Amino acid sequence: MSHHYSGPQLTFPRGDARLDFTDLFAFPKPGDASKSILIMNVHPSFDVIKTAPTMAEPFAPDGLYEIKIDTDGDAVANIAFQIRFTSSKGGAQTATVRRLEGAQAAMTGEGGDIIVKGAPVSMRAEAKVTSASDYRFFAGWRSDPFFFDAGAFNNFQFVNKDFFGDKDICSIALDVPNAALGKSLMGIYARTLISADGGKSWTQAERGARPSQTPFLTGEQNEAYRAAEPKDDARFVGTFAHSLEHIGGFAPAEARRVAGTLLPDLIYYDSSRPAAFPDNGRKPTDDVADTFLAIITNGKIKGDGIGAHGDLLSEFPYLGAPHDRSR
Repeated sequence: MSHHYSGPQLTFPRGDARLDFTDLFAFPKPGDASKSILIMNVHPSFDVIKTAPTMAEPFAPDGLYEIKIDTDGDAVANIAFQIRFTSSKGGAQTATVRRLEGAQAAMTGEGGDIIVKGAPVSMRAEAKVTSASDYRFFAGWRSDPFFFDAGAFNNFQFVNKDFFGDKDICSIALDVPNAALGKSLMGIYARTLISADGGKSWTQAERGARPSQTPFLTGEQNEAYRAAEPKDDARFVGTFAHSLEHIGGFAPAEARRVAGTLLPDLIYYDSSRPAAFPDNGRKPTDDVADTFLAIITNGKIKGDGIGAHGDLLSEFPYLGAPHDRSR
């Protein structure tokens, strides 16, 4: 289900919920054709293995959160937005946002130009938005916009209940001028990284773009996929095809063809066109679960009957207030 619980057997990458990438959105800013909205969600509020809430601290201070943008079709980033968070002090965190371009955007490690500094992280219902030049930035706890029937955990035996309807996530949202993005079609993905030496070196913990890619992967392939980059995704076509044969009953040749349409793992987005997944970007209201079900079951299941959440906002940061008001 989306990229929630993307480690093997519904665990968190490296055992840290704060590093678990869950969803990526890209869509034109409503009412302003000159800007786009990029949203990267991480850190599910609920641990399905422990059946308990995850930690209250939204983001890992020894982590790095990135949105990568390929503008020339080679699945290698030409532009990147990079977010680093401070340690919690008195229950609060702040964020610094950098923009990287060219060779720097494809690298692993901090760099680029600071576009937002010292932005407060929202711990409660109030959305603390920081404006800087042509950018607006938000980070903090929000209502999880992903919607999928709880039966997804039980071999698609649907129960007419949205598992995510009362859950929260931690959201990173950017209101970005289109001039800071690619000029036409671009490929976008997100990733989280972790450092064990204070930021001198970084290891990729998780990456993704299209929703519900990790259910195709188990064991060593799951770990290898999360550590890889989109430019190398051809190596996973066989693994994806095997899952399509096993779950959807695809013939081998058709399974490989369909697997090839899912890789590289990028969301393609043109800011001059309306957003609608999977054709162009992704909005929080897009029913990506139905798209996933139709693919994985070879059309045998066309939907789960669950619709978009009613707490979405009409303005930045677009995601509703968190359900848990105690943080």
